[in-house]
Amino acid sequence: MLAFTSSVLIVAALRRACRRLFGAERAFQLWLLPPLAMLASQLPHVAEAPVVVLSPVVIAITSAAAALPVHAAASGAIDWRVLAMLAWVAGSVCSLVLAALVQQRYRRCLRGATAMPVSSSRWPVLRAVGTDVGPALVGAWRMRIVLPADFEQRYDASERMLILAHETAHARRHDGWWCLFARLTAALFWFHPLAWWALAALRRDQELACDAAVLREHGERRRSYANAMLKTQSAAFALPVGCTWSPRHPLTERIVMLKQPSSNRRRQGAGAVAGFALAIIVGGSVYAASAPQATHTSPPVAGAQYQLDMQVELSTDDGHKRHAETAAMALCTLPGKTATASVGGMTVEATAVPVDGQLRIDLAVGSNGTASLAHSRLRGALGQTLHAKGKGADGKQAYVIDITPQAGCPAQVLAEASPVRVTEHITNGTTRAAAESIAKKAGWTLINPDALGQDAVTLSFNDMPAGTALQRVADLAGVKVELEGKKRVHFAPK
Repeated sequence: MLAFTSSVLIVAALRRACRRLFGAERAFQLWLLPPLAMLASQLPHVAEAPVVVLSPVVIAITSAAAALPVHAAASGAIDWRVLAMLAWVAGSVCSLVLAALVQQRYRRCLRGATAMPVSSSRWPVLRAVGTDVGPALVGAWRMRIVLPADFEQRYDASERMLILAHETAHARRHDGWWCLFARLTAALFWFHPLAWWALAALRRDQELACDAAVLREHGERRRSYANAMLKTQSAAFALPVGCTWSPRHPLTERIVMLKQPSSNRRRQGAGAVAGFALAIIVGGSVYAASAPQATHTSPPVAGAQYQLDMQVELSTDDGHKRHAETAAMALCTLPGKTATASVGGMTVEATAVPVDGQLRIDLAVGSNGTASLAHSRLRGALGQTLHAKGKGADGKQAYVIDITPQAGCPAQVLAEASPVRVTEHITNGTTRAAAESIAKKAGWTLINPDALGQDAVTLSFNDMPAGTALQRVADLAGVKVELEGKKRVHFAPK
């Protein structure tokens, strides 16, 4: 969308100047920039550095907790991105359906039209039943030239020849396909005001370019050409895919252009060179701007580790009763290596692989002694919370996981900072009281315990490293644990 917006703004800024310097035909070719920019924004980029596979070193630090994962409570909520996608698709479909209905309405006006023998045109020429239909070029892949019922009576011989030349020029330039592509793009960006302006501006430039093409061959008949424009009625019916000779396009602007001399070959050649250079600049700039930023996530280096902070809920429903088991755990692993942890009756396997500046996480969750549940594949940046849920093949077991990856292994540092393992059972306590109890057993001093607040918690830790238990409490308060020296603990925002 950014590529489309920027390219349309460039066209809007240059179209009048290009028409004045190089002619209307070269100005119309500026509309190649939006599709070129959108294509350039989607081209793949070569990875700057290969992924380094390191030796297998896996550290798993697990813990059981009574708190349900955040995502489990809101798993029934609909993501706003899903609603936005549905609204976008609905708007695009409605726009296309409306255009199809308008096109079909125009085609119904051609019922009863008769073929006219015109030797100068290799496209079919039809005479409409009514006088309010045509002149026009209808369609894209089956193009037909449509003329009004009073074509011979309304126009003299010179004017009829110029009108046929005009519609033939539209067909020769494949303007029906331009109209079709422009209408599809407007439907794709139906919510974007600039898309509808671009559609109208393209149709206007299309008519001016066709006028210029006709006058390049019949420049001595400018007066007859202007008279034909003045005799043509306003189109009673819109034509999404096709070109009508109607004053929907500013008639004054077309008449003024007739007074200007046609561009010579030198100016048109210069315009072609300038347009080619502009296309390279715009396409190259969009391609460079769409490259993924390598600074978002550092590439793996020797000794690098990732920590996967997880909140897991595993549930079993046999039709008679539902059993749910929850756990909080931190898995530390090297890129490409699988970390496995078991808590109670649950087994979690996770593999983290850096891909294009992000981290891909392959998960398998199951119950001990049974086959794994459906696997999940997540992808996101470091520090971003990812969600996964799935069911087993029998439909009785299910899991919901919140997982947040981060660089390094802070849990390992905390676990190694104190050999003390703690057992805590707190019911309706507070996060600060729980942290102070753990710190006292580990021999640590809390620098800023107020950062934890006084939220009520119920939790249970069984023979857990003190550092890991303290981080679990900090997670409930939305902060992280940082060690200052070996005995001082500071709580910082995540």
